[in-house]
Amino acid sequence: MGSDKLSAATYDPVRSFLSYLLFLLVLFLSACISDFYPVIKEEKELLVVEALITDQPVADTVKLSKSIPLGKVSEAQPLSDCFVTITDDLGNIHLLREERAGTYITDSTTFKGEAGRIYTLHIRTSYGSNYESYPMEMKQVPPIDSIYYEKTVIKEGVGVFFRIDGCQIYLDTHDFTNNCKYYRWDYSETWVLRLLFPVVNQTCWITEKSRPINIKSTAAFNDAKIIRHPINFINNVTDRLKRKYSILVNQYSISEDEYNYWQEIQNITEPSGGLYDVIPASVQSNMMCIENPDEKVLGYFSVSAKTSKRIFIQGDFRGIIDRYNNCVTGKIYSFPPEGLGISVWILDDEPYARPPYWLVTDDKGCADCTVRGSNKRPSYWED
Repeated sequence: MGSDKLSAATYDPVRSFLSYLLFLLVLFLSACISDFYPVIKEEKELLVVEALITDQPVADTVKLSKSIPLGKVSEAQPLSDCFVTITDDLGNIHLLREERAGTYITDSTTFKGEAGRIYTLHIRTSYGSNYESYPMEMKQVPPIDSIYYEKTVIKEGVGVFFRIDGCQIYLDTHDFTNNCKYYRWDYSETWVLRLLFPVVNQTCWITEKSRPINIKSTAAFNDAKIIRHPINFINNVTDRLKRKYSILVNQYSISEDEYNYWQEIQNITEPSGGLYDVIPASVQSNMMCIENPDEKVLGYFSVSAKTSKRIFIQGDFRGIIDRYNNCVTGKIYSFPPEGLGISVWILDDEPYARPPYWLVTDDKGCADCTVRGSNKRPSYWED
């Protein structure tokens, strides 16, 4: 009797019904999760302009493509058969030729940017639309004073044992004339890869270009000096510091408008993850469509003087990863093995051992350094 009273007192039909509804709701929502793309007023395809001209005696490049609609994973489509010219404030017209699909280059023998000149980019597409940049002045850029590095300790060990080192690269520059107040930097880094085994392609040089946006303004400073500006940090999870490393840093003068453009791009490439992050079409370009000024254009026509400086780094950095310690995947005593050169590669040849044997791997990168780099020594490389 007491047990029946307890059951009646604790049973709540309304609460049980609500719990059942909550269970069904959770089950329904878990089965209906899908990607969400906010509705925005943006054309499905936009012209994308990637253009940079400098005062260096090399071919300058203008890349044209069509953007991909929001939510689709694909590469932008190169835009071919365009008529591309650059004009200056002296009335000169420079025609670019299409080197490959969507890539147009200047003739380095007849065109080189000059500080103080004003340049405008003109594009006529194969479908008849005309685009033009705002007139852009090329501002003088000061030289790089110095590039240097400091070894950093990522993780302490016992003395030098088990310690993990990194490398922070800095730059100093100044412009006492205070004409250049906005800067941008990029770099090209090269390092030596030497495989552990005596294979044909044992030593290579790997070269990669920087990806992060690196800008700074001195407009708010009375003293136009830039000291200890960070250019690149190298940690131990790459083999860049294993043997010898070099970095070529390029310094560009940019306008205030271009500085603001790169700042906005940083908001895209380094988002906070929120729903209302900046979308590409909201970044103000310096390109416009002549026939339809309201049409969005992505990208920027950059006009910059340029200066460069290179350093080499070779030192005792502890804890650097060795990607090739586990290359050996087998030992064979009969030669050649089945699948040689297709799925099996020889690392070491020991024909005079008793019995003779060959060390093999199933990773081609362990037996051929050209998988990652080039076996041709760069002309600038120092011993």
